[in-house]
Order: sequence, then C-alpha cells, then structure tokens
Amino acid sequence: MLTELLIFAAALLAVIKGSTLATTYAAKVARYLRLSTYTVGFLIIAVISILPEAMIAVNAALNGIPAFGLGTILGSNVADLTLIFALVILLAGRNLQIEQKILKNHVVYPFILLLPIVMGLDGHFTRIEGAALVLAGIIFYYLSLRGEKSGERTVVSSRGIQKNIFFLICSLVLLLFGAHFIVSSASAIAVSFDISPVIIGLLVVGIGTTVPEFLFSLKAVQRNDDSLAVGDILGTALADATVVIGLIALIQPFFFPTTMIYVGGVFMVVSALILFTFMRSGRVVTKSEAFALLLFWITFILVEVIVVL
Repeated sequence: MLTELLIFAAALLAVIKGSTLATTYAAKVARYLRLSTYTVGFLIIAVISILPEAMIAVNAALNGIPAFGLGTILGSNVADLTLIFALVILLAGRNLQIEQKILKNHVVYPFILLLPIVMGLDGHFTRIEGAALVLAGIIFYYLSLRGEKSGERTVVSSRGIQKNIFFLICSLVLLLFGAHFIVSSASAIAVSFDISPVIIGLLVVGIGTTVPEFLFSLKAVQRNDDSLAVGDILGTALADATVVIGLIALIQPFFFPTTMIYVGGVFMVVSALILFTFMRSGRVVTKSEAFALLLFWITFILVEVIVVL
C-alpha cells in the first residue's frame, strides 16, 4: 500500500509539473504566432491546462473506470470556477478586472455547462452524446474567438522557438506518464481502503489538476494581465465539461452513479452562474466575492463527502 501511495504522489507531482511547464511554453509559442492575449488564455493555455484531466480521464476510460475520469473533471471544474478564482484574487491582493467582451462572449457559458448534466441525468453517456458534447465545445470556442484581433508578435529567434516547442513536447510526455500512473495507483488505493475511485477523482486528483491554471493565472494577475487569467480558467472549465467528457464517451460509453451529476454537475453550473453574476457587478470580482466563492467550494466538498460516504 505504501508503494501505491508513493507512486500516486509522484504521478500527481509529474502531472502538476508537466502541465505547469506546458502552459509556460505554450504561451511563448502562441505569442510568437501573434495570437491575442485573450485568445492565448481562452484557447491555447486552456487547451494545455485541460491535458491533465483529459489524459487522466482517457486513461481511466481505457482501463475500464471512466467514472473516475468524470469525477476528476467535475471536481476540477467546480474548483476552477470557485477555489482558483478566490485564491488568485486573495493572493494577488486586489480585485480582478473583467473586460466587457468576456461578458459579451459568455452569455451562454453556464448553459453550455448544462449540456453534460442534461445528457447524464440517466447515469449513462453514449457515443452520440459524446460526439454532441465535443461538437458543442468546438462551436462555442469558434464563436467566442471569431473576430479576435492578433496581438503583438514576440521577438524570438528561430532557435528560440524550436527550444520552446521541444520543451512543450517534453512536458506533454511527462503529463502522459503521470496520468497513466495516477489512474492505476488510484484504483489500487481505492480497493485497499474500500472507497469509490470517484471520491479520489473528485477530492484529490480533481483539485491537484487545477494547480497549472492556478499558478499561470496568479502570475498573469500579478502582471496586471487579468484577461489572460480569466480566459485560462473559463476556457479550461468549458473544455473539460464538453470536449473531455465527450472524448471519454467516444472511447468508452459508460454508466456512472447519478449522484455525480445531481451533486457535482449541479454545483458546477451554479458556481458558473454565481461567478458570472459577480463579474457583471461593476465588471470586477472583489475580495469579498472571492470569500463567497471559497465558501461555496467548501460547501461542495462537504456535500460530496456526505453523499459519497
């Protein structure tokens, strides 16, 4: 058992380190390609940020425990929309500024998050539903980013961009290995302690996989680049709820406890509604609102533990 715990801890650290490096080098490559700040955050960095959850979820599906991947995604999304926003604001020591175009582009954002809940009310995701979720995510990304202006190109030598791409690939490989061992070790731990792998996905892995977007967003806010931080977190949650869940269902249609949707899914949508309500009030998220988000996340954890146990 000690061996499995050590493997799990090492694998989680590998995922965190790999994804943190990936976001850093992806941002450099994206800016070299003259993508705008918002596009970098919402699309490029967000896509890299979902890789921990995506790789863990896909590995879980291939190993016959797709519900573990679903639990990881739901736990990660609730944490992103509440805990991560709260910690970034509190540690930065100031209010988070929200651009008008973010509010305009995301009027339907919470309703997109409703899709996996509605489809999963019967406790089952089919391949058709998986394809629909992937398509919905892609369409939303396209409509949100359509017409975005290019940003200034970062001056980097050809050798410099090759170096960034090389390290990006290395970090993705580290992510892949970490994801594989997280699934296998988490399954063994769950069996040993006679608990559901889902609870490990929700409360341990789900929180651990939010570290990359937390570190990246905090650094962005400290540089007064609030749009980059907001785009990263919102883009990550959206992609998780549509593209990643859809990919799991495409690989392996699966059944899961309906309480996952009734609790985890509902908390995810409600957290998005609360967050956007805060964003629209003066186009800032204040410190007091950050504390409210933190309290909401703690409530989610308590409810999950009560329901599962």
